[in-house]
Amino acid sequence: MAEKHIVVQGAMCKCQFGQAPDKLKVLTHQKEYANDKSASKKLIVTTKEIGGATFEKNTFGNCTKNGGPPPPCKIMVTEWQKFYDKVQLSNGGFIILEDSKAVCAVAGTPCIEIIDHGQRAEAGQQNFKNADKDVQQQINPLVNAEEMYKKEPVYDTSGDNSKNTGWQKE
Repeated sequence: MAEKHIVVQGAMCKCQFGQAPDKLKVLTHQKEYANDKSASKKLIVTTKEIGGATFEKNTFGNCTKNGGPPPPCKIMVTEWQKFYDKVQLSNGGFIILEDSKAVCAVAGTPCIEIIDHGQRAEAGQQNFKNADKDVQQQINPLVNAEEMYKKEPVYDTSGDNSKNTGWQKE
């Protein structure tokens, strides 16, 4: 699985016989997430995402597989290929990777590919602390990163609440 991303809900896919991409939906579980701090949006896509309701619009536009005037595409995934078979999730499915392909019932071939795995980097507080201060200053010149790190909350416990400003420089 080295150097390959796990595919998550919202990943963009396209069919080699279609004209428009569509986003994957996860309907087979609500348990395993990737790249999602709050564990509420990025469900992991598995090999159990098959059938006709696995995509948001459930179409890739018109299907050019059969020639003639192209009929509207109706996505019907029958199986996934090139998945990660070393981990099986709670729904009994295996993890879909960014180079996995889906077989469509109409085409009969693995014609649906992933063009965007759906994961997004979410910077947290630790990322900001580890960032190069000079680069941060160039990107965001209105914030003095050095000053932000010197501030610590200090509270007066003597009973005089007028001194509790909440922040004090070192």
